[in-house]
Amino acid sequence: MKVIKFSDGTELCSLGQGTWNMGRNPLKRKQETEALLTGIDLGMTMIDTAEMYANEEFIGKVIDGIRDKVFLVSKVLPENASVDGTVRACENSLRRLHTDRLDLYLLHWKGPHPFEDTIEAMTRLQCEGKILRWGVSNIDVPDIKEIMDMPNGVDCKANQVLYNLGERGVEFDLIPWSQSHNMPVIAYSPIAEGRLLKNPVIQRIAERHNATPAQIALAWTIRLEGVMAIPKASSSTHVIDNFKALDIVLSEEDLRALDTTFPPPTKRIPLAGW
Repeated sequence: MKVIKFSDGTELCSLGQGTWNMGRNPLKRKQETEALLTGIDLGMTMIDTAEMYANEEFIGKVIDGIRDKVFLVSKVLPENASVDGTVRACENSLRRLHTDRLDLYLLHWKGPHPFEDTIEAMTRLQCEGKILRWGVSNIDVPDIKEIMDMPNGVDCKANQVLYNLGERGVEFDLIPWSQSHNMPVIAYSPIAEGRLLKNPVIQRIAERHNATPAQIALAWTIRLEGVMAIPKASSSTHVIDNFKALDIVLSEEDLRALDTTFPPPTKRIPLAGW
């Protein structure tokens, strides 16, 4: 299984599970629960949520009784990311998730509070055992460098960013910088919410691999060392299809065709996303 490794040696499958918009419709919760449990059983153990998603109670119920099998991620909203606000937000997330710790806690994006305050809170939470690691989301290279130069900033363990074939800006500097600092990049929206699936080039490559366009998009996203993807899947069948992307090895011909259709960046591009 293709894996990513954190600086503390922890290894995870290069595919995790996103949960944006999950748990909101009571009619879909049973199917969504089965989907997440299927992914965990397959080894896609990272479950990504956030206080903003308003589904932490749902996630807590899904993982009840199997918490130790899950690498649980949540995020603090920027407006809550003061020292005391971050601590409160984390404790509220823990309560909703029915757990005593998060495996990774992220600042959702840059906001009004100084990074120093958020780092101070993250360090306190880590010392108390309420989070095992902390990181950031939607943070570009200049800011991540600033964070790393702050007291305890070197403890930042991951960066979650928008990354897919249609949004390749992070390849110019963020991914290389992250690789050089052994900091995993977690790619959200790896199939661009389905917008990539009708592209004829992706479809032709999928046919050559006896795969689906979504599997090709996922295989491409996780082709680089230290990059994982967190697609959302609302059914067990969809989860299994995503998991099969781990077995796809794109050829040089495939990669050239994708580069022609979705050109890589030739200069620094502002970070897309939030």
